[in-house]
Amino acid sequence: MNTLSIIDDLATHGLSVCEQFLTAQEVADLHACLPEQWTQASIGREQKQHTNTQIRTDKIHWLERGHAPAIDSLLDKMSELQLALNRHLFLGLFEYEAHFAKYNPGDFYAKHVDAFKGRSNRKVTTVLYLNHDWCEEDGGEIVIYHADGSHLKTLWPQAGRLVTFLSEEFPHEVLPAKRQRFSIAGWYRINGMSGHRVDPIR
Repeated sequence: MNTLSIIDDLATHGLSVCEQFLTAQEVADLHACLPEQWTQASIGREQKQHTNTQIRTDKIHWLERGHAPAIDSLLDKMSELQLALNRHLFLGLFEYEAHFAKYNPGDFYAKHVDAFKGRSNRKVTTVLYLNHDWCEEDGGEIVIYHADGSHLKTLWPQAGRLVTFLSEEFPHEVLPAKRQRFSIAGWYRINGMSGHRVDPIR
């Protein structure tokens, strides 16, 4: 895990692409943890949360500690990254939430931002891919845009690749894939509540 490279990229560009963040064995161990039961992904949070298959059609399953050693190991790595981000960039991150995402052939997630400025506690987005031997013909790319809507980067969902970016800054979308596609989407959060209250994680 090249933490300093991720930090430098975030500080300079607000976006980092880290190849081989996980080894092939670590990816295989996480792939073995994929659940049998999935939930239709929703948009919004808390009382405003609802499904909308015009915007996204993927299925999700939230990661929880204690369910499998591979999941615990990943969450440990993300905790280490959180500490480093706070130490070097002073982001005030206090919690990490993440879920498996499954895209069946044809599934997509339309262009969106993960957090609107000043209206969300999600500060940094992470996307980790679990797909071996992915090629251009398979589709399923993430397309990332500048804030003005112009194209920034298109990336295949290649196994072990970690994409990290500032949640408020970059609209992005997931294009339809021609074969099943798995990833882990996560967010580092700040506490948006005043006083001693803490934001709910979901």
